[in-house]
Amino acid sequence: MGYNNGKGGGGGGGLPMTAPRPRGASPLSSHGHHHRSRKIHRTFNNVKITVLCGLVTILVLRGTIGLNLSLPNQPTDADALAGAKAVEDIDRILREIRSDGGADDDAAGDLGGSAAFNATALNATEAAAAYAAANPGFPSTVAGGKPRILLVTGSQPGPCDNPLGDHYLLKTTKNKIDYCRLHGIEIVHNLAHLDTELAGYWAKLPLLRRLMLSHPEVEWIWWMDSDALFTDMAFELPLSRYQDRNLIIHGYQDLLFEKHSWIALNTGSFLFRNCQWSLDLLDAWAPMGPKGFIRDEAGKILTANLKGRPAFEADDQSALIYLLLSQKEKWMNKVFIENSYYLHGFWAGLVDKYEEMMENHHPGLGDERWPFVTHFVGCKPCGSYGDYPVERCLRSMERAFNFADNQVLRLYGFAHKGLESPKIKRVRNQTTKPIDDKENLDVKAKISTTS
Repeated sequence: MGYNNGKGGGGGGGLPMTAPRPRGASPLSSHGHHHRSRKIHRTFNNVKITVLCGLVTILVLRGTIGLNLSLPNQPTDADALAGAKAVEDIDRILREIRSDGGADDDAAGDLGGSAAFNATALNATEAAAAYAAANPGFPSTVAGGKPRILLVTGSQPGPCDNPLGDHYLLKTTKNKIDYCRLHGIEIVHNLAHLDTELAGYWAKLPLLRRLMLSHPEVEWIWWMDSDALFTDMAFELPLSRYQDRNLIIHGYQDLLFEKHSWIALNTGSFLFRNCQWSLDLLDAWAPMGPKGFIRDEAGKILTANLKGRPAFEADDQSALIYLLLSQKEKWMNKVFIENSYYLHGFWAGLVDKYEEMMENHHPGLGDERWPFVTHFVGCKPCGSYGDYPVERCLRSMERAFNFADNQVLRLYGFAHKGLESPKIKRVRNQTTKPIDDKENLDVKAKISTTS
């Protein structure tokens, strides 16, 4: 159910907050960090200026001495024009370099620094409206008038500790591409760390902010962890339900407001409306994220205030729960806590029931009868450790992938031989009209469990 404007129980009064920061100040970058960034930036600028000075010297020598000594003729008009253009280009480049440094250095930074997490000069909602008016060829809606959605996921830049982890990362990415292709959704898979301070759990925050600012034509930004799979390929988000909300996240109001549980919400799959409110929430969410002392100390605050949370460094999910509890009046009227379908479905209670689901139900339901998303929380297939045995996790991920893949393959007359087998079989006779058959096939139809 959705959150109904403060009727979810007691507020978060009494929870201590970290010291407030002035609007416009960086939530994560220290003065020392900015100082180092400025020094590096100035060094690069000085190198550029040195190279340009060398080019100017060569041009002057060419004009005075001449590079072709066998031709004593005076420079032609074309030579003079070329030289003037070169000087003009050099002046332009020097102006650009100077505009990057100086007094503006304090405001500049990497994508995760103050430049990324400060309030934007132009309200993002207004900027999106201006962009739409100036670019009618890139509307915020797609075919059928549905809002434009950008699905965002990501994984570590390097290879997994376990080679099988790379294999299953590829499968989960293929699964997301399939869903997006079927529903007209754009997708971004990120491998880069945009901010070294906001690594690990927190890497999604600078990425989401950057994509919001770079894609004003997108109405919704949808984050999904790399270890989550779509397992209902026919289900569509009921976006009309969220017209006055800006954050859609799976969770339970009683766990959040009554029990202050650290698992009341799940940040493995959630949607942000691309607007200024969402950017402001990212600003408020980020301060506990910088690795090291800040993240360690913030973890102690979260463990002390959230029920059932183990003692470890601050994570993005706990920080969001804490923020919504401690600043309920500021944020919750735009948050929709969704549990009528599985925007996040915990894998351990689902993967062994797929055959039963296929026997009794059909795609398009999205809830416990046919889960929309199956999320492998605690498995960490790409890492060297996890909360569950590796063999169990990989077997379960294979079942989830094949369960979803069957819903795609049947459009073309095929299916996996079993939910634990990568091999496929033909399930429909060949036809002289395969495209017509595919177009007329109901993606919500029941899937046969017979061989």
